[in-house]
Amino acid sequence: MRVDLFDFELPPERIALRPVSPRDAARMLCVSGDGSMHDAQVLDLPQRLRAGDCLVFNDTKVIPAQLEGVRRTFKGDEARIGATLHKRIDLRRWQAFIRNAKRLRAGDRIEFPADVSAIAQERLEDGSFILAFEGEEPVELLLERAGQMPLPPYIAGKRPTDAQDRSDYQTMFAEKEGAVAAPTASLHFTPRLMAALAEAGIGHETLTLHVGAGTFLPVKADDTDTHKMHSEWGQIDAATAARLNALRAKGGRIIAVGTTSLRLLESAAGEDGLVQPFEGDTAIFITPGYRFKAIDGLMTNFHLPKSTLFMLVSALMGLETMQAAYAHAIAQGYRYYSYGDSSLLLP
Repeated sequence: MRVDLFDFELPPERIALRPVSPRDAARMLCVSGDGSMHDAQVLDLPQRLRAGDCLVFNDTKVIPAQLEGVRRTFKGDEARIGATLHKRIDLRRWQAFIRNAKRLRAGDRIEFPADVSAIAQERLEDGSFILAFEGEEPVELLLERAGQMPLPPYIAGKRPTDAQDRSDYQTMFAEKEGAVAAPTASLHFTPRLMAALAEAGIGHETLTLHVGAGTFLPVKADDTDTHKMHSEWGQIDAATAARLNALRAKGGRIIAVGTTSLRLLESAAGEDGLVQPFEGDTAIFITPGYRFKAIDGLMTNFHLPKSTLFMLVSALMGLETMQAAYAHAIAQGYRYYSYGDSSLLLP
């Protein structure tokens, strides 16, 4: 499909630079398969779902993966380098997107704050680099000292990262370190909302997908057939898969909270719709025409024009329905993107 079909005009003032407080007070646009729409709040979620339904959350934890440093060569040359870690390779090496990459060569040493340094080992085909962190301390400790929370470019370009983002850009389910972007649909959840959901008979499960920085990359291709997705590592254990399959067999609905949960569930599902245990990389790219197998609904924030995520929600609900929903949200003052409001999509 033509990528420009997924374009729309978004006023800059609709981009949320901070989350609402409390988190569950965010607005929520409910969209049904017949195209009808209702304005609600995230706090209304227990009334918008049914007893027996199950919400599936991503329990990945965002690491401070944004680094600013100086490249130094054996000749003494210097250049400012920005690095956003994207995907872990092993205990000491990460794939990273590099700002000012033209000034970086394989073998160069990058010095970051707090006595943290890395060697640029190799430039990959997509322009990213493999960085090998020096020393013996765990890389996680190095990042805690030298790194910043990797806010999306549409936020970081408007204001600097600060201490508040350390908590704001982390969900209440965050447990397993490895993400360089938050599963933002889950940012809306609070203990009081989870208690209300449980009282309404709505269950929840967790899986893990370490979200990569590739989620923010623009689609540069003119046609979706020629766009290449970056892979991300995920895991669904056998017990979780079995519980989800049993719940669905009894008539319950699986509602993915966030596109990351949805993409992993669909990656793990067979043609029969059963979720299988999964551990490994996924680069699934969902566009209109895709047949969903594992999920019955999606809770997600409002996405970028011409993004793979807007293509995904258009595949679930239909492009015309989502164009109308996004136009309604813009007209009604909904807040967009990672720190913005939410939508509940039930086809």
